[in-house]
Amino acid sequence: MKPTPTTNPLLPFRAEGFDTLAAGLDYAAQGETGFNFFSARGELVEVLPYRTLRERALDLASRLAGRGLDRGDRVAIVAETSADFVTTFFACQYAGLVPVPLPLCINIGGHDAYVQRLRGMLVSASARLAVAPGDLVATLKEAAETTGVVEVATAAEIATWPAADEPVAPLGPDEPCYIQYSSGSTSFPRGVLVTQRAIAANAHAISVYGLKLGPTDRCTSWLPLYHDMGLVGCCLTPVMNQITVDYLPSTAFARRPLLWLKLLSDLGGTISFGPTFGYELCTRRAQSGVPEGLDLSRWRVAGIGGEMIRGNVLAEFAERFREAGFDERAFLPSYGLAEATLAVTFAPLGQGVAVDTIDRGRALEVERRAVPVDETRPARAIRSFVLCGRPMPGYAVEIRDGHGRALPERCVGRVCIKGPSLMQGYFRNDVATHAVLLEDGWLDSGDMGYLVDGQLVITGRTKDLIIVGGRNIWPQDVEWAVEQLDGVRAGDVAAFAVNGDDDRERVVVVVQCRAMLEKAQEELRAAVAAVVRRVAGVECEVVLAPTRSLTFTTSGKLSRAAVKADYLSGAIRDVTASPERRARAQLEQLAVAS
Repeated sequence: MKPTPTTNPLLPFRAEGFDTLAAGLDYAAQGETGFNFFSARGELVEVLPYRTLRERALDLASRLAGRGLDRGDRVAIVAETSADFVTTFFACQYAGLVPVPLPLCINIGGHDAYVQRLRGMLVSASARLAVAPGDLVATLKEAAETTGVVEVATAAEIATWPAADEPVAPLGPDEPCYIQYSSGSTSFPRGVLVTQRAIAANAHAISVYGLKLGPTDRCTSWLPLYHDMGLVGCCLTPVMNQITVDYLPSTAFARRPLLWLKLLSDLGGTISFGPTFGYELCTRRAQSGVPEGLDLSRWRVAGIGGEMIRGNVLAEFAERFREAGFDERAFLPSYGLAEATLAVTFAPLGQGVAVDTIDRGRALEVERRAVPVDETRPARAIRSFVLCGRPMPGYAVEIRDGHGRALPERCVGRVCIKGPSLMQGYFRNDVATHAVLLEDGWLDSGDMGYLVDGQLVITGRTKDLIIVGGRNIWPQDVEWAVEQLDGVRAGDVAAFAVNGDDDRERVVVVVQCRAMLEKAQEELRAAVAAVVRRVAGVECEVVLAPTRSLTFTTSGKLSRAAVKADYLSGAIRDVTASPERRARAQLEQLAVAS
């Protein structure tokens, strides 16, 4: 078994002219490129040329059409990184059905929480059919109880159903394409209804303007296919551009992140994206040295998105893997969101990471102005942000105040966007739709930021902003600083504000604590408080929580809203508040002393 080739010798490269996903796959199927799926050990387990994908999808589409489903019905599919998922997804395109990718159970609270989350999505989407890999069928059936789902099956089972008598009719340019559930970092996830025109417009803009894809490009991805960056950026856009993709399961990347780089090296990948933490994890795993033979010299686009971009982390990655041929100019910061299908802005290709360093004093925290640091004056508190680039042609970005008025450059406000791939709305959720789709046709992204020479800078989420004494404190600043302490890892910290009895906001910092001895716990508590005092200039309540206490979205982002809710409900409690934990710590302390 060999992976699909990078190029199509007999099929001209084509990046435009497709108005539906089915049309894009129809063209790609005339070549030799396709998808390659690797195991958790980096072994090639399945090769799926686009030609084969189309054949299987058409066959499955006929069987779905013969099951009595109506055109436009929703089919929920657990988005495992597998041939079965992409085949079922495209079968829905050909059968006139709307696929709804569902998340895998990764770091979202265990079985019961996962079932509840799936059930909420099934109800929200009014799904008629649900599809899962064999080991998750029982879980999906449990979630489908009391919903409108009439049948739960595997792709293999669907392949045995009788085919329809009539030919299938693919979804057209004016019809829906799929429903993408946002990761839900600030609320329960809402279903973004993505149209065929929206995906065609965004895939075209990404390939032509953002990445400048060509016939010799090859994509490598570990991103989950239920997340917009994984689905649109590393699955649908490659299909619409006949680009081969090499897939590593997300769970495999979490355990062995350097497999991502090995696939890039071995197969000559030129395009790959990830959030900042993906690059950080690779750097940590390579502390003892870069694997022998690793060659990253062909990696021309190392995209970053999906969360706040941390320039220092990327610099450390570039330094660590320079000897493997990695060029820091390959870094490509970007900004996007599911409500825009995916991408909105890209930094210039081939220029790497550009950083804007500003004064973090009164100008930012009170006046909401991003004032550049004056290098001729003594050093003060500063903050560096990565520039995420300019909007792609056809897209626009405005920074607005709370009254909807456009703000000038270097004024911090709400990031509003406009473009051809904006969602029509959240599926059957008019209240949520009206809250973000403005009357003038713009979308309020829910993010905060500012513009510098037309380039977008993201400073955080609107709802996450901490306001104390009239000062604006970005929780990321607090979290990143605390993560630098010994014994604290990336992703261990959540900072937020709660209202006290006097109606004033106070800052709470929850830290997952691995220290078992009481003395070590109290030293950590004092160190966290000191860091917050230094970084933000405020006193805070430090909560040392057990490991695995923090809640993350399906895309791996910290859900501060969920952590805050758990704190307020008492679900998150300080380890020293538990009599059992205190007794165990004291016993261990005695053992050490003896």
